[in-house]
Amino acid sequence: MIVVGLMSGTSADGTDAAVVELWGAPPALGWRLLKHVAVPHPPELRAEIFAAFRPETGAVDRLCRLNFRLGRAFAEAALAAIAAAGLRPDQVDLIGSHGQTVWHIPAGPDASTLQLGEPAVIAELTGITTISNFRTRDMAAGGQGAPLVPYLDQLLFAHPTLARAVQNIGGIANVTYLPPSLPPVPPNSPPFPPTLGGQGGGGRGPGGQGEVIAFDTGPGNMLIDYAAGRATAGAWAYDRDGALAAQGRVDEALLAGLMAEPYLKQPPPKTTGRELFGVQFGARVWERAEAAGLAPCDIVATLTAFTARSIAQAYRDFLPRLPDEVIVSGGGARNPMVMAFLRAELPTARVIPSDELGLPADAKEAVAFAVLAYETWHGRPGNLPAATGARRAVVLGSITPGSRVFT
Repeated sequence: MIVVGLMSGTSADGTDAAVVELWGAPPALGWRLLKHVAVPHPPELRAEIFAAFRPETGAVDRLCRLNFRLGRAFAEAALAAIAAAGLRPDQVDLIGSHGQTVWHIPAGPDASTLQLGEPAVIAELTGITTISNFRTRDMAAGGQGAPLVPYLDQLLFAHPTLARAVQNIGGIANVTYLPPSLPPVPPNSPPFPPTLGGQGGGGRGPGGQGEVIAFDTGPGNMLIDYAAGRATAGAWAYDRDGALAAQGRVDEALLAGLMAEPYLKQPPPKTTGRELFGVQFGARVWERAEAAGLAPCDIVATLTAFTARSIAQAYRDFLPRLPDEVIVSGGGARNPMVMAFLRAELPTARVIPSDELGLPADAKEAVAFAVLAYETWHGRPGNLPAATGARRAVVLGSITPGSRVFT
C-alpha cells in the first residue's frame, strides 16, 4: 500500500507529510519513504491554533471553525506530498492524520484528549480513505494516548546488541528506550534501514534484555521557541541554527530551578504538553530571568540547556541503563546547540540524528502515522501498553472512507 502520514505537532509550525510505501506485516514490515514535504502554516492559521491552545481564548466557535480549517490544510499538505512524489491521489491507498492536539488530559477521572483537523474534510478533498483520532482508543483502554511513535521505533530501530534511546525533540521531547534485541539478527536482516528506499529490518522486539519503555521526558523546542520569539521581538519563531543560544551563557541557578519542576520526577508512564510547558510557563521563566539580570540570549541558552538536561536526567532516573546510542529526530535534531548540550550531558553515548540510520529527522513522526494507519487498516494493534499504560493492545483510530471502496 501507499500511505500518506500527516503530523502537526505541539510546535504547530506546519504539517509534515510523508508518502510511504508499505508491505508485509510486523515483524517483517517493509517500507520505503517516497517523499517528505513540510508545509508551513500561514501566520494567521498558526495564530488561530495558538489561540485554541489557551482556555481563555479557545472558544467553542473558534474550535469549530479551526477543526474544518485544519482539515483543509491537512488535505492540501497531503496533495502536495503526493504530487511531489510523482503520484496521483488515486494511486494512494490511505491517509493517516494525527491531527493538531489542542488539549490533552493524560490521566485522572477526566482523562481525555482533543485533536482537530476534520477527517471528513481530508477524505472529501483528497478522495482518499483517512484514518484519524489515533490517541482516543488507547485512552479508552486506560492508556494516556501517548506516546504512539514507539511502535515505529521498535519496528525500525531495535538493535541486536546496543541499547538505544530513540529521542524525538519536537515541541515536547519524548523517548523510546529499546533494549538490545536478542537473538542476534541474521546477516541479511539489518537492524535499521541502511538507506532511504531500504526495508525496515526492526520489529524484533526487546527479547530477554528488558522491556521497551517510552514516555515524554519534558520540554523539547516549545520553550526555546517562546524565548526566541521574545528575544527577537517576534521576528523569529524559533532559534535558527541555535544562533541565539550560541551567543548566550547558561545560568546554572535558573537551570537548577527549572530542573525542580515536579513533572520531571514523576515516574512513567507519563505524557505532557503545552498545558504545562506552554506560554504561561515560558512567561514565568522569562520574568524570573529578567529580574535576575539575564540577557535575552542567556535565557534562550538556559532553556536550550534545560531541554538537554531534562532528557539526560530522565534517562538516569527511569531507564534501566544509559543507552549506547541516542537517535534524535524532530526539529531539535536540527539545532546544533540542542545536540551539543545533549552530547555534553551524555558523554558515554553516541548521539546522532535519525538521518544517519536512513530516516530523515523531520519525517519520522509523519512516517509513524503512515505506519499506524497501515496497521489499523489491517486490523492490527498500534499501541504499546508498556509505553502508554493501556490495559491491552488495541487497534487505533477511526476510518473515514474516501471515494474508492476497498475490499
